[in-house]
Amino acid sequence: MVKLLLPLVLSVVGLGVGMGAGLYLRPQADASEAAGDHASETADQSAEQDSHDTPPEYFKMSNQFVVPLMNGQRINSLVVLNLSLEIEAGTTEQVFAREPKLRDVFLRLLFDHANGGGFRDDFTDSKATAVLREGLLEEARKVLGASVSDVLITDIVRQDN
Repeated sequence: MVKLLLPLVLSVVGLGVGMGAGLYLRPQADASEAAGDHASETADQSAEQDSHDTPPEYFKMSNQFVVPLMNGQRINSLVVLNLSLEIEAGTTEQVFAREPKLRDVFLRLLFDHANGGGFRDDFTDSKATAVLREGLLEEARKVLGASVSDVLITDIVRQDN
């Protein structure tokens, strides 16, 4: 009988501790939501505050960007980049759906940057990368609108032949 009593007592104690932890850790309901009293001004203000208080999400582009550096008709070097986007929370699906268009406009910009000599010499200088970032951000906003706040260059490598 003692063998059956110990598991039963431990089960009841575990259940009680679990319920207590669940009640203690549950999210608190806003008082206005509990009362069901939503004025339009209050809703607008809280929505505006939520958009400013919500931390951004980061969307990592699925593949690397490979940019050839040409010398006449010959490839001299390759630049490989990994890019991520800083986006508003909840817009990941929109970005994912538009990723092929983003890749296209980013590659065009990267090829133009390469053809203009942007990846030659000290291409990792903060001034040189700032120009590239601004261009990438401008192109991303053309595709996604204001939901993108920054383009992050997470990796950049140039391999010379």
